[in-house]
Amino acid sequence: MSPDAASPQRAILQFLTSLQSPARILVAISGGSDSTGLLLLLDEAAKAAPHLKISLCAATVDHALRAGSADEAREVAALCASLGIPHIIMIWQDDKPKTGIMAAAREARYGLLAAAAESFEADLIVTGHTFDDQRETLQMRGMRTEQISTGIADAVLFNRRFWILRPLLFSSRADIRAFLKERGVPWIDDPSNEDVTYERVRTRRKLSADAGAERNIRAAWEARLALSARGADWRDRHFTLHGGLLGQVTPDGLRQDRAVLDYALGRLTAIFGGQPFVPGRAQMDRVLTFVTGSRLGRMTAGRVVFDLRRDGLHLARESRGILPLVLRPGEAGVWDGRFYARNGLSTSIVVEAATPYAPSFLCLSQESSASKSLDAKDTSRFIESITAQTRGGWIPVTSTGMRERMHHLPKAAWKRAVASAPVLSAEGNPLSEESARMVELTPYFAPFDRFLTRFDFIFANRLSAVFATAPYARLPLRSIDGKTI
Repeated sequence: MSPDAASPQRAILQFLTSLQSPARILVAISGGSDSTGLLLLLDEAAKAAPHLKISLCAATVDHALRAGSADEAREVAALCASLGIPHIIMIWQDDKPKTGIMAAAREARYGLLAAAAESFEADLIVTGHTFDDQRETLQMRGMRTEQISTGIADAVLFNRRFWILRPLLFSSRADIRAFLKERGVPWIDDPSNEDVTYERVRTRRKLSADAGAERNIRAAWEARLALSARGADWRDRHFTLHGGLLGQVTPDGLRQDRAVLDYALGRLTAIFGGQPFVPGRAQMDRVLTFVTGSRLGRMTAGRVVFDLRRDGLHLARESRGILPLVLRPGEAGVWDGRFYARNGLSTSIVVEAATPYAPSFLCLSQESSASKSLDAKDTSRFIESITAQTRGGWIPVTSTGMRERMHHLPKAAWKRAVASAPVLSAEGNPLSEESARMVELTPYFAPFDRFLTRFDFIFANRLSAVFATAPYARLPLRSIDGKTI
């Protein structure tokens, strides 16, 4: 995984020697030149170095988007059989969206590859992305922003479970095809690769006429890794999580280096707002201008309320647009982009915002719930009632000193945070503590838990400890670019 390893053979050998062994690799193969070359390169290198204890399996995802895709998948299966490599065809059987088909296909593809990896008991997944793909991605992102992009990551953690690695990311497609021609192995040309309705195809054609553009990807990667580490240190010194729902940044934390603040606060915004991406550049500039200014007050961005006070900045999910999630027995899903839930009951449940339940819980007398105000003590009691519903108690409200800290937090900020808390119910009534223990409910990091690049791993893993979630799976590598990790 080094820019210096331009030769496909050299790149694959370096990749295999960097792996922790023994290792079982799932190769994602479509039948195109890149993935077919990847499979053959890995097969030759693994057989030539049995001491590395590497075994291969393969999977083809048939997106069922065009005629002939099933026949192509069977051709790939025949190639794998000839090599003695176990292979499975995974078919995308869900309804296809009318818009955003490429993004939906990508989501489906990785989900199906992960399922295949599970069935093969693979340790990691590899894909055939090349330097040509990298250049196209950089070109497309460069047209949208002036910021330096890290492009396609060489390692991405999918669903907190499987690392997806790209060992040919600095090898050219031309070299891979030359390797296949030497072996007399054909490949399949996907007609969609010539369809100019797709941005990537248009970009590819432009680059073919202007192939001199080069980027120092390694420098951009190192800068991103350093920023992630600095963001993690910033979090340790300046960020506190209250009750699993309210974030607080110290005044001094808002005076730190703007690049670090941009990185950390952008990702915290995505987490508290349940969004898979940080706010766009214009929106983040507006947030940074507000939080580093001298005027106290509130603003909303990315579904998060930023409450700037003398004791620092408070972050909580805004109360609007929080939709309920219905889970049938045995079903799992992500609620509001912020919590993962799995229903272990024999009846359907609803996960929804605490807003409609807070007044009835806090109405301790016969007076109208509308006239009952919500203070820090009430908030503490209500959060404890929610905590009682959850397995593992994701809200650490009962920890030493937690109640005391609540009393010193802004009442309005606490009310806002509690209103966004998840409550479990069935047939309109909150679940009993006994029933709720059959439901798994844990924090979910929307920008990290589906796709986490290795560049953000340090920050995300440090943050997972704060939210009391399990640590992320570590890279299955001994070294990167020859450096021990």
